[in-house]
Amino acid sequence: MRIDEDDRVSASPRHLVFAYYITGHGFGHATRVVEVVRHLILVGHDVHVVTGAPDFVFTSEIQSERLFIRKVLLDCGAVQADALTVDRLASLEKYSQTAVAPRASILATEVEWLNTIKADLVISDVVPVACRAAADAGIRSVCVTNFSWDFIYAEYVMAAGYHHRSIVWQIAEDYSHCEFLIRLPGYCPMPAFRDVIDVPLVVRRIHKKRTEVRKELGIGEDVKLVIFNFGGQPAGWKLKEEYLPAGWLCLVCGASDSQELPPNFIKLAKDVAARIIQDTAIGKNYASDKLSGARRLRDAIVLGFQLQRAPGRDADIPEWYANAETEFSLRTALPSVEVNEQSSLAKSCIEDFEILHGDLQGLSDTMSFLKSLAKLDTEHISGKNIEKPKLRERKAAAGLFNWEEEIFVARAPGRLDVMGGIADYSGSLVLQLPIREACHVAVQRTHPSKQKLWKHAQARQLAKGQKSTPVIEIVSYGSELSNRGPTFDMDLEDLMDGDQPISYEKANKYFAQDPSQKWAAYVAGTLLVLMTELGVRFTDGISMLVSSAVPEGKGVSSSAAAEVENHIVGAPCGVMDQMTSACGETDKLLAMICQPAEVLGLVSIPPHIRFWGIDSGIRHSVGGADYGSVRIGSFMGQKMIKSAASVLLSYSSQNGNPAQQLNGLNSEELEEDGTELLEYESSLDYLCNLSPHRHEAVYAKRLPETIFGETFLEQYSDHNDSVTVIDPKQSYSVAAPARHPIYENFRVKAFKALLTADASSDQLSALGELMYQCHHSYGACGLGSDGTDRLIKLVQQMQHSKVSKSENGTLFGAKITGGGSGGSVCVVGKNCVRSSEQILEIQQIYKAATGYMPFIFEGSSPGAGKFGYLKIRRRFPPSQS
Repeated sequence: MRIDEDDRVSASPRHLVFAYYITGHGFGHATRVVEVVRHLILVGHDVHVVTGAPDFVFTSEIQSERLFIRKVLLDCGAVQADALTVDRLASLEKYSQTAVAPRASILATEVEWLNTIKADLVISDVVPVACRAAADAGIRSVCVTNFSWDFIYAEYVMAAGYHHRSIVWQIAEDYSHCEFLIRLPGYCPMPAFRDVIDVPLVVRRIHKKRTEVRKELGIGEDVKLVIFNFGGQPAGWKLKEEYLPAGWLCLVCGASDSQELPPNFIKLAKDVAARIIQDTAIGKNYASDKLSGARRLRDAIVLGFQLQRAPGRDADIPEWYANAETEFSLRTALPSVEVNEQSSLAKSCIEDFEILHGDLQGLSDTMSFLKSLAKLDTEHISGKNIEKPKLRERKAAAGLFNWEEEIFVARAPGRLDVMGGIADYSGSLVLQLPIREACHVAVQRTHPSKQKLWKHAQARQLAKGQKSTPVIEIVSYGSELSNRGPTFDMDLEDLMDGDQPISYEKANKYFAQDPSQKWAAYVAGTLLVLMTELGVRFTDGISMLVSSAVPEGKGVSSSAAAEVENHIVGAPCGVMDQMTSACGETDKLLAMICQPAEVLGLVSIPPHIRFWGIDSGIRHSVGGADYGSVRIGSFMGQKMIKSAASVLLSYSSQNGNPAQQLNGLNSEELEEDGTELLEYESSLDYLCNLSPHRHEAVYAKRLPETIFGETFLEQYSDHNDSVTVIDPKQSYSVAAPARHPIYENFRVKAFKALLTADASSDQLSALGELMYQCHHSYGACGLGSDGTDRLIKLVQQMQHSKVSKSENGTLFGAKITGGGSGGSVCVVGKNCVRSSEQILEIQQIYKAATGYMPFIFEGSSPGAGKFGYLKIRRRFPPSQS
């Protein structure tokens, strides 16, 4: 549903059923729900309201057979003596009676009911158990609110109800099943929700004009008014005439009949609601066509709340409930886009392009890319104030597309290697986070006769005596930062050898001819993969514009954001980078076992935990010699372990004399279970499938620290890795590269399990320790760097400082990421303002020591699969003159 500027609603193409749950805390929630429900019903949908509020709250505004009211109270809100006094302990106890004790019964009942009405969506304002019931029923859910009960009850627990602290965790867990939060202005911190859409205020309709109300009350236009109304109760206050300035009147709601008021205070009638119900029943229409619809305030005020905690009264409430996080913290990556600004950008994109397929998904970088794309066909580039390399890029891009034809746009983010790193090619479990920075590609397929060719491409075809042959033309923004050519083009027939595609090896050599254009293998090479693996043949010309915000050489997988296959590029990396860019989701870790690429699912990052990436400024290359030699060393180690297992297995089956030993292994160790293990290990398919204790007990002592390539080849013939080649003259480290993936696989499994543990400093300390261990293991393999080591030490200094200890710590661990030898580090800490401040402190300290200002990666975004693709057409094609 969409509410347009003139307050009309665009209906869904099909009839929908909504289940709308309303908290039992006061009528304010119900009255705002009325406006949302009214719009849904106006366009023909059914809405089932689950509430404890009286029917008239809804029926006075909505008279429709599509409104169904179900009287059920599933939470209690706050127990109050009056409008301002909350009985915290009583509130917790009542919630326990209302929602905790009968929880199993509530869930069973709600799941059955949701399935009975065949609900399409559950909406909650803001009943926690409704989100869990929706999940159990297999129905999507969203929440609409400006506060959540986990935040409210956390303060109650700290003040009065330590033994009720589990209520907070249960509520947060229930909310975590919600798909996203529609957040209203004036909000409190709501860390249980990870995906948020900010909207203006939702308020009740205006039924009477200002002049009409004043006339009914007998108040002149020149009199200034203030309304005294808090929950309809005066709370026993004594009102005095001197409380108001001269010329002001106060309208008092809910005053008792016996209460005496000064002349400048006026009692309002208490039967207003009853009169409205009665008048509605006899057919009076309060709603004016002129004033119908919700009044939404466009300039919303965002309040920043922070729960104040007295020492010794925290009752184990984690800091993610105690800090108003992120809205006012500084971000050093991409600038944030305010709601109004983002709305304006989205509107501009729709004005520029007709979106035939896909969804912008609120991604500001995608909107900016489309805006930049729209400028290409209209702007006249004079060269003023534009750097020459950028001028060349834009000139080339301006002539790339036929603006009357459809253009396809795809988006893929880079990734932050949280755990798993260089163990992926050995089969490890990995945990990867898609980052906010992403690569956009615009693609257009055009018949060769209509494709716009650059002059040199035209000349090349004429020299070959060809006409209208399909050509791929690519423009890549940012070439001046990477010392590469901004454009690339080739005849698509160059990817063919007769009627078959050329080999990957031949393609690698083709793209490597000109170092300044070797980058094109990442983009154009994908076409050859499609041709080879799927039998695709291209008869149309292809024009592509590549614009990436993923910084290159920083270990966050700028290459994976552009392509999925490495056959042509020649980078001997694993699959975790590409799979994360393709399959990742916002604020979730992609869990994958790289054997070869089994996605286990998505791991939600607990709301109290946060990850950052900090760039060391030392350029990392996955194609570098260090990375390749470490990979070779690990495969050498695997081959040696399998060979040793085969020898031990043979010995075990042929000689049972316990007095004999083989290379230090007593045959007493080779009993039935040992034989089965040796059989398994002699055919080990992935090195990570060897357990750490078996490695230490049996194989570690059999692996050399180093070995020359020719020595290994003489003894073992091959290392069984199809993407690397052993140099006979090079010395390779074996023990450390083989040990790393075995232990890293164990660390990642432990890390994943810890993410679901109870929130505590111990949990964060354990996660951080696993990251530190991983970092030192990188160093033992020879993949460390001075810059990344310096950043790790700065994190440790922050962690162990006296100030940090007094605050129970905010940063807890860090590790080098990706292929190592430079690039970035990943940091884990509490999701709180102080952690962000410490990250910025590390940034400044590093700059002072090295002269380099580190780039900070913060935030997340959807992978290419979740984004899908956009199919767009220019609304205002340029003149053909």
